[in-house]
Amino acid sequence: MNMNLYGHNGQWLMVDCGVSFNEPLKPDDLHTAEVVSADPSFISAQKERLAGIVITHAHEDHVGALPFLWRRFQCPVYTTAFTAEVLRRKLVQVGLADEVPVIVVNENETQQIGVFSVSWLALTHSVPEPFAMTINTPAGSVFHTGDWKIDKQPIIGEGFSPSRFQALAKTGVKAMVCDSTNALRDGHSLSESECYEGLLQAIAPEKGRVVVGCFSSNVARLVALGRVAKETGRYLALIGRSLINMVGAAKATGYWPDDVPVIDSAHLGYLPREEVLAVVTGSQGEPRATLNRLAVDNCFDLSLDADDLVIFSAMMIPGNEAAIMRLVEQFKGRKIRTLQQQDTALTIHVSGHPCKDELSQLYTWVQPEIAVPCHGEAAHLEANGQVAKASQVPRQLIGRNGDLYQLAPQICVRRQLVKTSRIALAR
Repeated sequence: MNMNLYGHNGQWLMVDCGVSFNEPLKPDDLHTAEVVSADPSFISAQKERLAGIVITHAHEDHVGALPFLWRRFQCPVYTTAFTAEVLRRKLVQVGLADEVPVIVVNENETQQIGVFSVSWLALTHSVPEPFAMTINTPAGSVFHTGDWKIDKQPIIGEGFSPSRFQALAKTGVKAMVCDSTNALRDGHSLSESECYEGLLQAIAPEKGRVVVGCFSSNVARLVALGRVAKETGRYLALIGRSLINMVGAAKATGYWPDDVPVIDSAHLGYLPREEVLAVVTGSQGEPRATLNRLAVDNCFDLSLDADDLVIFSAMMIPGNEAAIMRLVEQFKGRKIRTLQQQDTALTIHVSGHPCKDELSQLYTWVQPEIAVPCHGEAAHLEANGQVAKASQVPRQLIGRNGDLYQLAPQICVRRQLVKTSRIALAR
């Protein structure tokens, strides 16, 4: 549930405004809220100093809270075309369709947002148009990576280009605020193209229905499954509002290939078993999502029989293990087979985040004075800091939510300067 604030000369810039799902509001609380965001009280109390909000990409943990919280901020929102399309669809649902000024920016474009000069740099991730940015002020520049990986063969968009990041080193970057999600993993992340090959091999020999649970915002994975459907004589259908909305946004912005058809899920019941490929929501065991309804045979558009296959093409987010394994046991109780990444040598899921080798490569290209690890728990941040140190970054600042990182003129971390908490949002 990302919410980052950069401050200079009496003004603030917010980068990302996301949600998390089925989370407790307080540590060790046994009760969870369905949709959770960071408490924005610190900045909403001084919203006249908030120059703007920048959204890096269209994942829920980066954009999902904005429709619910924008009234507390009432400032312009800057993002790229695909994310803007996703955001506008969300704003319609909360009655803000014509109220929020959404400014669409392009790669390599620079926008002056109050005292901040912000430039966008394209990279690769698991959603269309993931962007890093440089935030320039008279006190120095910050390179904010957002979510990223080095994917040379993505399903959507161009491969990762080192040159634009090598060029940053020549301009002098004060601090690099960097994704730590996979900082505990050695090596290099796998490509979405490798995942396509793995899914093709997993689905091709199947004789029954195949259901794939994945994150709705991973449009590249959805396109890959559409191609797998064509190659295996199946029809692709989507079950779940978020999936349908995401593919609609992809079609509206030119990211959905014309040669990858999608059928109405209402037609699935009329197809022979061997022609069904359904992509559904609920890969994390969410109680109201489609996979849970399929497990208890309460899905209006599709029923599964013994020996059909359910593939989990998504990471198991820490904390969701019990819910996911309950789901798996429900399917097994009905003799419906399941396939998770740990069950097979085939690549049926790849991460959208950088492993240690990629982190080291980007630090070496950008050559910041300071590394500020973000995205992850304490162990991930520490591991990222160690990679930065080994990559010759002079300073590493590691903290936690509520810390204020002072980058200039003196470099320090002011611990727990801002009170932080979580709030529940109503859908």
